[in-house]
Amino acid sequence: MTMHRPSKIVCVGRNYLLHAKEMGNDLPAEPLLFLKPPSSIIREGEAIVLHPVSTHIEYEGEIAIVMGARLSRAASEAEAVAAMGGVVALNDVTARDLQKNDGQWARAKGLDTFCPIGEPVPAPADLDAIELVTRLNGVEVQRARGGDMAFRIPFLLHYISQYLTLEPGDVVATGTPHGVGRLSPGDVVEVELVGLSRVSNPVVAAS
Repeated sequence: MTMHRPSKIVCVGRNYLLHAKEMGNDLPAEPLLFLKPPSSIIREGEAIVLHPVSTHIEYEGEIAIVMGARLSRAASEAEAVAAMGGVVALNDVTARDLQKNDGQWARAKGLDTFCPIGEPVPAPADLDAIELVTRLNGVEVQRARGGDMAFRIPFLLHYISQYLTLEPGDVVATGTPHGVGRLSPGDVVEVELVGLSRVSNPVVAAS
């Protein structure tokens, strides 16, 4: 599959119970949505920049969906899944101090280089079986499956389409599991959907 620049990146927050708990939050009653700008995208091997506006920047490995068809107000989860184009590894890099200070997350989530994304591949039939692994300097720090989500992929796509029209190429990031952690200059962080997609990026200080 070819990865085109999306018109938007729709993200889901607190979609794994243990991650919500590690951040001191309860699971939301319905999906918590926010956006990352396309200007935050980087690809394999490009550097995550630790911007000087933040003193605490973390990785968040995620299973992401790339849309293959336009989806608006889907009538069913089956219709939503049929509009998928594929799955892709994504790192929702986050300035944790800005996230805690702000009532919304545009600054914390939207800085340049804060959306490393791999190459999309066709989605497997069993979305719950997709396995996510994040490694920091070669050491595993996150592992989860699609079935561990509070709100699973078919539900999320159906839900999001009731509010936002998803265009071909748009990306839906489905949330991160527990095990998030801080990034430092010289680190290398890798997000992998096992057997499917991966993205690895070095971490550098701002010049």
